[in-house]
Formats: sequence, C-alpha cells, structure tokens
Amino acid sequence: MTSSDTPPQKSHGRKAIRPTFKPRALITDTPDLVGVWKAKILTLFPGAFPGLLGESLTGKALQQGLWQLETFDLREHGIGKHRNVDDTPAGGGAGMVLRADVLGPAIEQAMQGTSGNWPLIYLSPRGRRMDQQMMQNLARCDGATFLCGRFEGVDERVLEHYNILEVSLGDFVMTGGELAAQAMIDATVRLIPGVLGNQASTEEESHSSGLLEHPQYTRPAEWQGRKIPDILMSGHHGKIAEWREDQSQEITRTRRPDMWEKWQADKSS
Repeated sequence: MTSSDTPPQKSHGRKAIRPTFKPRALITDTPDLVGVWKAKILTLFPGAFPGLLGESLTGKALQQGLWQLETFDLREHGIGKHRNVDDTPAGGGAGMVLRADVLGPAIEQAMQGTSGNWPLIYLSPRGRRMDQQMMQNLARCDGATFLCGRFEGVDERVLEHYNILEVSLGDFVMTGGELAAQAMIDATVRLIPGVLGNQASTEEESHSSGLLEHPQYTRPAEWQGRKIPDILMSGHHGKIAEWREDQSQEITRTRRPDMWEKWQADKSS
C-alpha cells in the first residue's frame, strides 16, 4: 500500500477486458471498470456479500460504479467429490485448517490481472489492528483482495508464499473473516471521492486528525431538559471551531489516552 498523501488520478468508467476461465456473467453482474477501486473477496460464504455494503451510501456508490465488488467461492476449489476445503491440524489439536492446495488456486484466480498496487489481506486476530491511516492508504490503492478465514485459520505456508498482510479488526476472535472484511471495506470505500457526497465529512470525523470527534447536536434545541450548548447557536464560526477542537482534545485525553499520547508526540515533532 502506498503511503503517499495524494491519491493517484484515476480514469473512471473504461471497461477492462481480461482473460478468464469463467464466463464473465458468472463472476460479476457489472463490467470490470478501469480506475475504479475494487474489493475481491475469497470466502466460503459468497452469499454474505455485499451484505450491509449494499445498503445506504456504500450501496448507492456500488450501483453507481464508484467502487466494485467481486466474490470468489473457496468451495469451487475444494478437493474431491465433496469439495473439501479443510483438514485436521498437523501435529494434532482441535478444529480444522483451510488447505494450502485449496487456497493457492483460489488466490491465483482472484489476483489474476491485478496491479502491484493491490494488497492481499488475510483477516486474522493476530494481524496488525485496523486504523484510519491504514484505511486511507488502502483507499489510494487500485483495489484489494480479502481472504476470509474460517475454522482454526489457514495453512501458514499460504501466508508465507503470497506474502499476505494479516489485519485484525480488534483484540477478539470471530467465527470467520467475512464481517471483518466488510468492516474494512466499508471504512475504505467511504473515503473514495463521491461516495459520501460531502468530502468534509471524512476530514472532520473521529481519527482523521488523530483525535476523537467532538460532540454533535441537532434539532430540537432542547430535549429532555438538555439544551444545545450556547456556543453552537452563536453563529460565531471561529469560536465554534475552537470549542470543537477543545472538546475533541478533552474527549481523546480522557477516553483514549493512547491516542492522546500519540497526538501530543506528533504535534511536538
């Protein structure tokens, strides 16, 4: 993933014709568009997508071609009559592990035609924790491929062979990577120009400046005996900005001392 602060200019809307062993109609309902950020999902449950990604602003943007989604069913690469995708852990132990000879062909298929600016990500509780900087970097890529694990995980040789980036949603364990992948895609797609409609929304929200977001209010002016702070009704934009900055700092200091310490260090450097 690039660390550049300026996203590369993209030419949207041009169809890309690439060789494939499967009829295009069976892979995706939309043509492959050059210059449009795309998420490719390797999963045992392709029916789980787009899920919530198909709703609200991300769903509208998906329909408009501002980003694209393609799923690859791991079961299609299963072994034998029953399409087995997993086996018992070498050395013994509980659970099952996704097989290397299943994942390898699936990854090769999914990564066909992708550029060098296209990370391959495995959703894993032992990976680097997601943060806003990661999402910003990912949004500058041409796309990303997400490997959704199940059971006890995947064969370690696959991670080593393809130099896969392991990423974690947080310090807890889920039954699979699908929900984590959707969270990561949502956090990335919303940074693509035009998806939210108001680019300022992504610039003022939590984590964008290294601080948590200030409190938000709207009508009615009074609810359950609680009033909107007078400063927000003053019309003095300079003082409002100062109040919001003070609130962001105080909330970050009290709720996320780790973020507060990093913000202070970055500010003084």
